[in-house]
Amino acid sequence: MKKFIILSLLILAGFKTYAAPTDLDSLKQKLQLTVDSLKGPVYTEIADVYLKYDTISNRKKRIQYQNEALNYTMLALHKYSYYSDSVGLRVSFDALAKVYTSQHKFSQAKWFVLQSINISRIKNDVPNLIASLIKLSTVKMEIKDYKLAMRDLNEALTLSIANKIPQLEAAVQKNFGYLYNRMDNPAKGAVALKRADTILDRIKAQEAATMLAIDKFARDTISAKKIDSVAKKKAVIATKKPVKAKKITSKKIVAAL
Repeated sequence: MKKFIILSLLILAGFKTYAAPTDLDSLKQKLQLTVDSLKGPVYTEIADVYLKYDTISNRKKRIQYQNEALNYTMLALHKYSYYSDSVGLRVSFDALAKVYTSQHKFSQAKWFVLQSINISRIKNDVPNLIASLIKLSTVKMEIKDYKLAMRDLNEALTLSIANKIPQLEAAVQKNFGYLYNRMDNPAKGAVALKRADTILDRIKAQEAATMLAIDKFARDTISAKKIDSVAKKKAVIATKKPVKAKKITSKKIVAAL
């Protein structure tokens, strides 16, 4: 039994190892069949596989994945730039910022986050602008530029409140907590983290209330349909004229006897 379990685990491990290259192989084959103008998204798909490097425990392989993520994202970036695809450019900038942050190359990471922010401002893409401001504040925390990190978070907070995006407001408050803790102000950090938890609890409560309302509406609708169906059946029965029994004359009765 023990040998069987070990063998099963080895098979599963082998399958998991085999699965990722198969996905990459199929994407690379897809790349060969794709016209030049559509290669950008395929490069991004391949890069996305390598961007999961933070799930890899082996250091050497993790670094290899980071480098491949950079390589394919750069290839995608050139295609998006050539064909003026601003959304593709922003996605590429975000990916490059992630890898460079992981590699502690904060100057490069900061530059790419700023490019993403510029695109979001031009397109008036508030959610992505807030997300990028949070990333920028994280990079600035790493280089101990706390004052500028605070400025970025204040802008992100203002935007999230003004545009009523509580999920992002909670994310901003969490990062305020991290910032205050780095600034050796744990009291303010605890307050910010508590605010984040309060916002998230409120979101959950609202979602639960919405689900209950939807459920009640569905049940009331079904009940109303049943009542309406019964009422219609009764109305149909009521409108039908009763069939009168035919009178049998005495002559017919005698003949029958």
